[in-house]
Amino acid sequence: MLQKTSARDEASQGESAARYPSLIDKRVIVTGGGSGIGEGLVEAFVAQGARVAFVDIAEEASRALVERLTPDARHAPLHRRCDLTDLDHLKAIFAELEAALGGVDILVNNAGNDDRHSIEDVTPAYWDERLNVNLRHQFFAAQAVIPAMKRAGGGAILNFGSISWHLGLNDLVLYQTCKAAIEGLTRSLARDLGRENIRVNTIVPGNVQTPRQEKWYTPEGEAEIVAAQCLDARIQPSDVAALVLFLASDDAKMCTGHDYFIDAGWR
Repeated sequence: MLQKTSARDEASQGESAARYPSLIDKRVIVTGGGSGIGEGLVEAFVAQGARVAFVDIAEEASRALVERLTPDARHAPLHRRCDLTDLDHLKAIFAELEAALGGVDILVNNAGNDDRHSIEDVTPAYWDERLNVNLRHQFFAAQAVIPAMKRAGGGAILNFGSISWHLGLNDLVLYQTCKAAIEGLTRSLARDLGRENIRVNTIVPGNVQTPRQEKWYTPEGEAEIVAAQCLDARIQPSDVAALVLFLASDDAKMCTGHDYFIDAGWR
């Protein structure tokens, strides 16, 4: 039976959620933070008392998020519009945010796009565009923050993968190629950066109930997803954020180089 999380359930989760003293005043950058999972991540870090900046091309949604969170925030979140496929722009915006935050302790590489596509429709130009949207920026965002993390004596980088390539879903060949590569990127970065006390892990979400995902699935399709899971509920952005907060905190100080699933046991 399909179970949706109600607003009351979300409020209850917030009231009982873990608190991480090590995240207070930490300097965090989230990519794709204006809506969906990213919105949940920004909200969760702000609630922990972190200094949060996020980038997103969706300006209206991002402004609304800043306005919603600012009144109760220890530190008002910052938003900058950033086209992550433009590496010069990425570098400039990240430098601006590092200066505004006074450094960077945590990077969450959340941004991506899972538009469906057939094999026959993929051109060389579309291949390049999809890899730029879903993979390339994760490396260059990490590259941009590593010097600040070294100066701070360490940090945490969390790259977002996807359950999709583990399942081999239809019409997502380029997206799944990128998401598979991200797990390799994580292991490589973790090895190269570990002696600098910089931890790198991959978050692997299942199908998270966001407005974007709901446009792809009918109620019957959502019921099929739940039936394939071990747990009878739809994953919420707050569930993903709970895992991200732990891995970003000092409680996870010995966790690096691995993939952490939040998929309700979807097989």
